[in-house]
Amino acid sequence: MRCDRVWTKARLATFAADRPGMGLVEDGVVAALDGRIVYAGPAGDAPALEAYDVVDCQGRWITPGLIDPHTHLVFGGDRAHEFELRLSGASYEEIAKAGGGIVSTMRATRAATEAELVATALPRLDALLAEGLTTIEIKSGYGLSLDDELKSLRAARALAQVRKVSVTATLLGAHALPPEFAGDPDGYIDLVRHEMIPAISAEGLADAVDAFCEGIGFTPAQTRRVFEAARAHGLPVKLHAEQLSNLHGAALAAEFGALSADHLEHLDEAGISAIAKAGTVATLLPGAFYFVRETKLPPIEGLRAAGVPLALATDCNPGTSPLTSLLLTMNMAATLFRMTVEECLAGVTREAARAIGRLETIGTLEAGKACDLAVWDIERPAELVYRMGLNPLHARVWKGEIA
Repeated sequence: MRCDRVWTKARLATFAADRPGMGLVEDGVVAALDGRIVYAGPAGDAPALEAYDVVDCQGRWITPGLIDPHTHLVFGGDRAHEFELRLSGASYEEIAKAGGGIVSTMRATRAATEAELVATALPRLDALLAEGLTTIEIKSGYGLSLDDELKSLRAARALAQVRKVSVTATLLGAHALPPEFAGDPDGYIDLVRHEMIPAISAEGLADAVDAFCEGIGFTPAQTRRVFEAARAHGLPVKLHAEQLSNLHGAALAAEFGALSADHLEHLDEAGISAIAKAGTVATLLPGAFYFVRETKLPPIEGLRAAGVPLALATDCNPGTSPLTSLLLTMNMAATLFRMTVEECLAGVTREAARAIGRLETIGTLEAGKACDLAVWDIERPAELVYRMGLNPLHARVWKGEIA
C-alpha cells in the first residue's frame, strides 16, 4: 500500500468504535496518504506499506489530535478586573447587571479591527496547539451587531489561514442583549433571525448557530425563534443550557436535534432523557465550573446511565473560563466531575468531534479519517489526565503533516 508517511513502533489509543474502551494497541502503526489515515492498528495486521517518510515513535503513544468543541476564542480586551470583583464577593449576575460581563467584552470587540481580533486570539490558540489541538470550535457572540458578528466570524475563519488547524465557526448572536436594544429583547432576537443568520449563511461564515438560554440571557421562546431561523437556513444548532438555572433549554435543544447542549449543571431527568433520545452530546465545561466557583455539579451519573455522549471543552472566554489548556480541562473533569480517564480522553477526541458534527471525518484513528494525531511522551494514557502543568506532547500532526 502506497502512503506518504508511516508512524511505526507506536502505542495507539484509537477510540475507534470497533475496539473496546479506548481502543488500545500496544504495537501499532499509523499510515497516511493525502492527509488521511489509510491504516491505523496493530503492526502485525498492517498491509505492506511503502512511504517516503517513516517515523519511529520509539514506543510513544498516539491519540487522535485533540478537539476543543466549545470556545469563545475571538474577543477584544480582557476582564481581569471582574475576576477581582468576584474575589471580593460579587456574583456573575451582579457583574453583568452592572454593565460588566459580556457587554464589557462587546465594547472592546466592537472597537477592534478584524486583524486585531486575529492577533489577540493567536496566543490563546497557540497555547492550545502546543498541547496537541488539531480542531477547534470558535463562537462569535461578543459583537452583538450584524457587522461586528460578521467581523468576529471572519476573524475565526482567518485563524485557520495562519495556523495549521481546522476551525469550525458558530454564530452566537443570541449571547446577550446589547445596550441599543435595552428593554427590547424580542427586537434584538428579530435582528438575529432576520439579519444575522441570513447574512452568515450567505457568506458561509458559520457551521452552526448557538444561543444563551438563561435568566440573564434569552428565554426558551426567544431561543426557539433563533433555532427556527437556523433550521430555515440549513444550519445545525447548539445551546448554552442549564448553567445557572433550569429553563429546560436542553429539552428545547433536543427538539431541534442539536449537536450539543453545553454546561448543564442544572439539567434535570427530563432534560437528560430528551437529549439522550435526540443523540445530542452533553458538552461539559469544568473550567467555567471552577472559575465561577459553582457548587452544583452536572448530573454525570444520570448522563452516563442514559448513554449520553460526554464531550469536554475549555470554554475559553474572557469572563468565566480564561482557560487555554485541554490537558488541565481533563484533569478538572476527573477531579471535579469524577469522570474517568477514558471519558476524559474520549471527551476531547471522539465525543468532541461528535459535538461539532464532524465525527465522520475526525476524532478517532480510523482509515478514511483526517490524519490528525497527537504523539505523546508518556507511559500510559492516564498521564494526560493525571498531571497538572506538564505538557508531554512530542509532536502534533495535522492532515498528515508534522506541524
